[in-house]
Amino acid sequence: MSEIPHTHHSALQDAIEWALLHGFALKTASGAAIHCAFSLAPTLIDRERFQKLKQAVPLFGKLLHAVSEDYNFIQRIMAPIADADAFFAQLVKLHQQIHNGTEPERRLSMLFMRSDFMDDAERGPRIIEFNGIAAGMGPFGQRAHELHGYMQQQWPEVFQHWSPVCDLELIENPAIKQLSAAIACAARQIHGEFNDSEQPLFIMVVQENEDNVFDQHLLEQGLQALGIRTQRRTFRELHEQLSSGDDGRLLLVGHGGVDCIYLRAGYQHQDYLAEDLVEPDCCETLIQTRAFMEKHRVAINATVGQQLATCKRVQMILTTMEASALARFGLSLTDAEIVKTFLGEMYPVGADSAEWFERQDADNWVLKNQGEGGGHCVFNQDIQPRLESLEPEEFSAWSLMRRLHPAHRPRPALLVRKGHPMIVEDLISEIGIFTVHIDGQPATDEGGYAGYLIRSKPASVSEGGVHSGLGAADSLAVYTPPS
Repeated sequence: MSEIPHTHHSALQDAIEWALLHGFALKTASGAAIHCAFSLAPTLIDRERFQKLKQAVPLFGKLLHAVSEDYNFIQRIMAPIADADAFFAQLVKLHQQIHNGTEPERRLSMLFMRSDFMDDAERGPRIIEFNGIAAGMGPFGQRAHELHGYMQQQWPEVFQHWSPVCDLELIENPAIKQLSAAIACAARQIHGEFNDSEQPLFIMVVQENEDNVFDQHLLEQGLQALGIRTQRRTFRELHEQLSSGDDGRLLLVGHGGVDCIYLRAGYQHQDYLAEDLVEPDCCETLIQTRAFMEKHRVAINATVGQQLATCKRVQMILTTMEASALARFGLSLTDAEIVKTFLGEMYPVGADSAEWFERQDADNWVLKNQGEGGGHCVFNQDIQPRLESLEPEEFSAWSLMRRLHPAHRPRPALLVRKGHPMIVEDLISEIGIFTVHIDGQPATDEGGYAGYLIRSKPASVSEGGVHSGLGAADSLAVYTPPS
């Protein structure tokens, strides 16, 4: 199939306009936006496989919460990173400061996490990475599901033409509802400890000149509908606007007590860079804002501990641990064994890695550093020279992960990006599942589960992020045989 039927163009334009109408968009300039890239029809998943994922992912939330609260474990695991990654070395130092200072940390831990999987054709679903900071695009995941529901109803022939099978049932995606309800719960818990007369206050920490604002605003709207006041601030603004109140209360100038903070920034040095500040070490002033927040009674995602616990190095260590060892983090042995079935193969990089890799099929591995977002992975023929170029002090910042190869859709798929359709013969998908835990306890009515995000891309493309790569937002469906 090489052409899009002429009769489908009206449906495509309608889908684009639906996306813009419903905030399924990215900001391009002041007063201008473009729709988020999307697939016109959903990805198929086995019903039982999805249920197993949905039930298992809260165990990862429980595990990573316990890891994030284990100060000694994180410090021991992350100690080798000091000479290998300047940013994570700074986070480790900040972690020490928060937990060893004269004032105890008072924050309420809110682990708002997206666990990303690929469904390998031979091995089944395996974890790619944990996102414990800036774990976004849940609202866009819900919008993609809703768009597919709209297309199924309004343009059934077009929808069926581009669907992986003829008879399918969309899997509900309650991301905005579940995430909003969980965050509101944490905010109300803090608010109830103080005698404030105003409604609970939520701060979203954002990047300056952010373009992914609509996904963020959709979450804010969900919170506002639940009676939560919302504010958006950069670290530079918070540096001047936060202060201390009585009994550990965190205050925002002009708005009073702060109950909940969600970081959509803070995973890179750039987020802490302020050219107008004179400081001996780059970014030190603004990164201290995180320590200041954690010393107050406020619900936070992500704490510094959570950010470290969900980084690639800790993931690699957890992957190499036996189930009995994982049980030290509050899991039963049975639950730890379930977790192990979803952990892939990861290995630390060392002095003999380059020689070892020469004997491997490069297509079966990916080399990762500690960076978040797109552009931090090395693939195929680029792996060997990168391994050979690493200095010994850099080894601990890198790990090798066995590459996953999901089966592509049985039919050609249609992606729409920047108003232009593109037929993809080999579309594959990444499954992100959201969970929320407050102080280690599930914070939704589905055991911590809080919706999903599907990102689909051609199998030949390495970077599949919707925002920073060549992926498209998608949804899930199960096959429903006709009765």
